[in-house]
Amino acid sequence: MTVHLYLSLIPEALIASMLPPEDFGQYYSTGHHFKSKGQAMFFEIDPAFRCDALNVEEAVARCTAHPDGEPRHSVYASVYRVLEHIPVNAIGKLYLCTAYGQALAIERAELVKDDQPCLHLYQDLVPVNSLIVSSLNPVEVYHSVTVSPSKFIQFPALCFVELNLGELATNPEFGSTNDLPYSFMHHLREALITLHPQEKISKLVHRVHSLEIPYRMVKSGFYVGNGQDLAFYAMPSHQEMRKNHAKWWRLANS
Repeated sequence: MTVHLYLSLIPEALIASMLPPEDFGQYYSTGHHFKSKGQAMFFEIDPAFRCDALNVEEAVARCTAHPDGEPRHSVYASVYRVLEHIPVNAIGKLYLCTAYGQALAIERAELVKDDQPCLHLYQDLVPVNSLIVSSLNPVEVYHSVTVSPSKFIQFPALCFVELNLGELATNPEFGSTNDLPYSFMHHLREALITLHPQEKISKLVHRVHSLEIPYRMVKSGFYVGNGQDLAFYAMPSHQEMRKNHAKWWRLANS
């Protein structure tokens, strides 16, 4: 059987598995025996990728079928500093899984720099899980903490998602929050109000935030980068989700 490689984002881990992506998403999100259940996100990694720092070769060698012929579900190659060792060109599709096991595959899209002035909300996924607001667009915020850090905070690689702010993106003080599901609304509004182009371009909202996100609130999509290389995975529109992925969309937002 083919051995697949997956980069898990909840938590960060490189996993070898004999399960194809959809089956792995079902197993990984709904649990197996004692495993916890919940939302899951992972990238498919080029099966030819090898890295001594992540014990990939050994993990693949151990990923063999059980005596009864059942495929091996998972062999962890590493659970520490994984993303920084994986080049962007080895990263394939992104899979978003509901807590019920349905997996949505998202292809890499063209990275378009958004210069429209507005405020942004970002959820860091790997290697940290902070929640921040910023006046910088996604490409700028990535470069500000990787290749051209503006402060002492710097990451060799980063995966994050942009979340919707609704009216707060252009009117943080008086914008309506009726459609926003966030439980930290007062703190979020205060953080957005403190942003100023010349004085403060980013503000930490939560140092450690839940990695489970409301999929319907994903604004542009997911970003994953290593050094100078940055890839973008566009989240389909709500209309497209209702039309082409109705079951996933219903369960993701139930």
